[in-house]
Amino acid sequence: MEDSEKLVNTEQPPKTAAKSKDQMLSGAAWRTGADMIGKILGVVYIIPWYAWMGRFGNEANSLFSMGYNIYALFLLVSTIGIPAAVAREVARYNTLDDPNMAYRLVRQMLAIMAGLGLVAAGLMFVLSGPLSTLVGGKDSADLVPVMKSLALAVLIFPSMSVIRGYFQGLNEVKAYALSQLLEQVVRVIWMLAATFAIMKLGSHSWQNAVTQSTTAAFIGMLGSYAVLLYYLQKSGKLSHLLHPGPAKSKINALGIMKSTMHTAIPFIVIGSAIQIFKIIDNSTFMNMMPWVTDYSHNELLALMSYFSANTDKLTMVLLGVALTLGSVSDPLITEHYVKGNRRELATLVGYNFQLYVGFMLPAVVGMALLTKPIYTIFYQIPSTLQSSLFVFASLQTFLLGLYMLVYPPLTVMDHKRLAMRFFAITLVVKLVLQVPLILIFHSFGPLLATTISFTLGVFLFIRKLHEITHFSIKNTTRGIIGASLLTLFMSIVVIVAEMILGLIFGKTPGRIASALIALIAGGAGFYTYLWFAAQLGLLERWFGNRAAGLRRRLRI
Repeated sequence: MEDSEKLVNTEQPPKTAAKSKDQMLSGAAWRTGADMIGKILGVVYIIPWYAWMGRFGNEANSLFSMGYNIYALFLLVSTIGIPAAVAREVARYNTLDDPNMAYRLVRQMLAIMAGLGLVAAGLMFVLSGPLSTLVGGKDSADLVPVMKSLALAVLIFPSMSVIRGYFQGLNEVKAYALSQLLEQVVRVIWMLAATFAIMKLGSHSWQNAVTQSTTAAFIGMLGSYAVLLYYLQKSGKLSHLLHPGPAKSKINALGIMKSTMHTAIPFIVIGSAIQIFKIIDNSTFMNMMPWVTDYSHNELLALMSYFSANTDKLTMVLLGVALTLGSVSDPLITEHYVKGNRRELATLVGYNFQLYVGFMLPAVVGMALLTKPIYTIFYQIPSTLQSSLFVFASLQTFLLGLYMLVYPPLTVMDHKRLAMRFFAITLVVKLVLQVPLILIFHSFGPLLATTISFTLGVFLFIRKLHEITHFSIKNTTRGIIGASLLTLFMSIVVIVAEMILGLIFGKTPGRIASALIALIAGGAGFYTYLWFAAQLGLLERWFGNRAAGLRRRLRI
């Protein structure tokens, strides 16, 4: 028992820090709950979609992902942090009892962002050819209609995000959450219906099926827009937005936009690192591999799906949670930094790391251990190459998520230039290593280059965070060692359970048997992890007062 206690920091944090933890957990619960169903839908649809693509499933997944990587970057740039600024200003004016000023602000921002959406969509449409060649190589004609279809979504997203920001500023979570959820539901329904119609009933062109699947992003946003307009009408706010009354204050929407851009650009650039690195992977792999191999264009698309597209579809939920943890803690970190509460700031940053490792480490290790059944459920029985690349990419998710956790605190603590410099160093290392590693290690090259560059980048961010906050290395390490030890126990249980179930279901289990293996072995590992966490007292450290409820539900 004494040894186990050494793994846990027994010091009670200050009351202020404890309150901050509760605020973080509450915020994370709201944010995670709002989009969790949508993310699950965004994963589950893969099973029928990939199956209906037939023997072109891997190529289709790569084509889809290449278009989406460019699209996601355009979405980031086209909104430039305005939704968060709208939410902040709306909350401020309502606090000042000047709702008409909030209406005027939203109306002006809608006009500005509609224009920005038009410009961004026009650029993506016009540049669809060059962009397709950049990320897809010389034989990338199939990618052009995919890019053009996604430009439609870029057209309406900026203005839609303003309305979401408005509801966020009013703290009306229901409208915001339902708009996100319906967007995913409508998108998935369109994707599956169109893919089935084309691949099973129509022309059987997998390229056309992918184009309709990306068009679904636009259709989904129309559904989201409809929900937002419905709630505006239902609450009587739509007429106020169209015809706002006299305001007590004065506002300059362009001024707010300029100041927001000045603040948001570092966040956008640094926060888009993973997206930028994916685009680098797409472009270099598809353009460089023909130098040293005789693979056809479709074979290269399939290889890229093994190390990128197929894994990305399944790890996006984990990365989404990592992003949520980081974004929820940002306001609290800013508050303590501005007030000079150094002790609370240090406690919060150290706790952030422990909470992240406690969640993400067992998740990525569990996914890597269950590679064969997971891959079989969503795609096909994996080859040795597919399994190896999936394990590598799954474990790398821990590093990518850690980056999403460590860069925001530095930017909110007035070290934006330094954060940009660290990002630039990470990017340069990636660019320097990318081509030689691809030429030497082929499919493993992009993963190796990303791992090395992000390891350096994360080290630079963490070192600077420690220099600023002086968070306790000793206490943080104890929590991390505890989570690592629990992950080891969990791994043993998962491996043993998977071996036993393998004897029952055979060496090549089908999709249903693989689902049972993943469910039973993964569930046993998850329960083992939580049980040991309870015995070591880590549940209380991670979840505070909520740990008692978790203990009761799991009977631990």
